[in-house]
Amino acid sequence: MKELNIESTSTSPKVLFDPNSNIFEISGESRPENASVFYKHILDWVKDLEQFFTDSKEPLKTPVEFNFNFEYFNSTSAKFILGFCKKLGQLHAQGKPIAVRWHYEEDDEDMLEVGREMSRMAKFDFEYVEIKI
Repeated sequence: MKELNIESTSTSPKVLFDPNSNIFEISGESRPENASVFYKHILDWVKDLEQFFTDSKEPLKTPVEFNFNFEYFNSTSAKFILGFCKKLGQLHAQGKPIAVRWHYEEDDEDMLEVGREMSRMAKFDFEYVEIKI
């Protein structure tokens, strides 16, 4: 599995999927001008993850844990984030060791609710992590 590292900008989130350090995180704001181009890198990376699981001869000792820590995302980004979550949910349903931690600020009930909706639509239970501010 290869590393994916995309630095954040004022309109796009930081993405770090680093199998060597076991960090898989998307954080910041997501309102890129062309969300399909931005999220294509992430959706392509999921294909690499699927291949890794197919080729892996030994089970992983710890799950691949994805941390979503969004400050904000627009509706176009939400579509791609949901697509990513659904892919993770499919892998989880196949018995692959996948976990999702959805971070939200303690006073941001909207972000918590969005995480719950994403989890429901992806048919995959997330863990919710409240960030104290």
